[in-house]
Amino acid sequence: MTLMTQKQAGQKVEACGAAFSRFEREPSQPPWLLPLRQAGLARFRELGLPTLQHEDWRFTNVAAIARLPFAPQFEPAPEVPIGMLGDFAFAQLPGSRLVFVDGHYAPQLSVIKPLPAGVKAGSLAAALTSDAAGLEAQLGHYSQSSDNGFAALNQAFFLDGGFVHVPADTNVAEPIQFIYIATTQQSGATFHPRNLVIAETNSRVTILESYVSLGGSGYFTNAITELFAGDNAHLEFVKFQDEAADAFHIAGFHGEFGRASRVNVHSFALGAKLSRNNIRTKLAGEGLECVLNGLYLTRGDQLADHHMVVEHAQPHCASHEYFNGILDDKSRGVFHGRILVQPIAQKTDAKQTNKNLLLSDDATANTKPQLEIYADDVKCTHGATIGQLNEESIFYLRTRGIGPETARRMLIHAFAGEITERIQYEPAREELDKLVWDRLEANPHLAEKK
Repeated sequence: MTLMTQKQAGQKVEACGAAFSRFEREPSQPPWLLPLRQAGLARFRELGLPTLQHEDWRFTNVAAIARLPFAPQFEPAPEVPIGMLGDFAFAQLPGSRLVFVDGHYAPQLSVIKPLPAGVKAGSLAAALTSDAAGLEAQLGHYSQSSDNGFAALNQAFFLDGGFVHVPADTNVAEPIQFIYIATTQQSGATFHPRNLVIAETNSRVTILESYVSLGGSGYFTNAITELFAGDNAHLEFVKFQDEAADAFHIAGFHGEFGRASRVNVHSFALGAKLSRNNIRTKLAGEGLECVLNGLYLTRGDQLADHHMVVEHAQPHCASHEYFNGILDDKSRGVFHGRILVQPIAQKTDAKQTNKNLLLSDDATANTKPQLEIYADDVKCTHGATIGQLNEESIFYLRTRGIGPETARRMLIHAFAGEITERIQYEPAREELDKLVWDRLEANPHLAEKK
C-alpha cells in the first residue's frame, strides 16, 4: 500500500467526525463553505496519510504525526502580552501585522496600518463573513489539486488565517505580516491556518509569514497558503518557521502566476522536530519570472523537507530554485524538486539547485532534483551537492592569514548568505541575515573540523 489503509483512514475520519459536526451546525457560514469542507473530509478518507511507500514521502516518516489525535483548537487561547512580540523575527519592521494565537486571530496584538484604497488585509474568518461572495471563486481554487491528506484535513478544518487582497494598479509600500504563535501545552493540539493572498494586475506587495512558539509543546501545525499574482504583479513572500523543538509542521504553498509577473518566494526552516513544505506553483502566463529560495538549519534529530513542483504552463517563462541546507548532529534534510515543462512552454528557462553542508558525520541529506520536459526549445538545468566544507577553500583563506576556525565560520556563513541575499525587501533580509548568523554562531560545532 502506498498510503494509509482505508480502515486506518476511516478510523481517523471517525475520530475527527465529532469535531467536524461543529461546522455542520454553524449557521453563519456562507452556503458554499460547508460543501468545500465536506469535500476535504471526503478527500482525506480517500487518501489517508502518506507512508514511506509513497514515492514523494519515502524519506519523510510521518508516523509520529499520524498517531496524534488531531485535536482542533476551537476555543481562543489566553491573551498573550503584547510585549512578548518583541522577541520574534520581524517584530520591529514597519507595516501591518495580523497575529494568530493557537490558530485564532488576536485583534489586541494585531495592527492594521492605513493602506492604499481598495486593499484588504485581515482575518480570513472575518472576510468569510463580510465578503463571502468575493472569496467563493478564490478560496480552495489554487490548492484543489492537492495530492496528500494533510491538505485535505486543512480544507476540512481550517478556522482562520491571513487574507490580503491588493487591487489592480496598487502598490503596498510596507510589508504585511502573518504571525502564528503557539502557546498550547496540549500534546496533539492541531492548528490548520489558511492564508489567501490575491495580488491583481500591476500590483505590488510583500508578505512576511512567521510561525513561532511561546512555550508551546507537542502541537501540530498544518497550514495551507494560496497565492495568486496577476499579470505584471510584483510579489515577494517570505516564510520563517522556528517552532518548538517537539512540534510538527506541515505546510502547503499553492501559487498561480500571471503574464510578466515577478514572484519571489523564500522559505526559512529552523525549528520543529519535523517540518515539510509542499510547494506547488503554476506559471500560467507568458514572460513571467519566479524565484523559489530556501534555507534549512537542522540540529539534534530534526528533519526538514522541501518538496516542490514548478509547472511551466506557458512559453517564455523563467523559474529559478535555490535551496541550501546546513545539517548537524543526527539531523536530516530532504529536498525533492520537479520542474514540469508542458508542451506549450517553449523558450522555458529553468534552473534548480540544492546544496547541503554537513557539519556532522551523522547528519544525512536526501536530494532528488528532477526535470520532466515535454517541449523541445528549452534551457533547463538541475543539480545537487552533499558534503562537508571544501578543504581547498579553507586552505585558500589560510594562505591569506586567516585561522582555520575563522575560515570555517566564514565559509559556513557565506553558504547561508547565498539564500538570504536574494530577499529583495531589505529590512527583512537584514533581520534574517542577523538571525541566521546568531543561530549558526550558537552552534558549538560551527568551527570544528570533522
